[in-house]
Amino acid sequence: MPDNSHSNVPTADALTLLLHNQHALGAAIEEITHWISGSGADNVADNAVAALETLDRNAQAITDAIIRLRNS
Repeated sequence: MPDNSHSNVPTADALTLLLHNQHALGAAIEEITHWISGSGADNVADNAVAALETLDRNAQAITDAIIRLRNS
């Protein structure tokens, strides 16, 4: 079986950058959610919170994949 550890590093690096982008998007959505909630648009704020939950759930899966790549 060929050694893929050298190709795993750039893949893990790219996934790490995507994860950082995901965290930045999550922070931006959270800020907007607070602003929207203060304006009384609770339905919109609830939808934004649901989006944040998806980002959090996917961030964990990406983190797990990065760890597996770096350890292989």
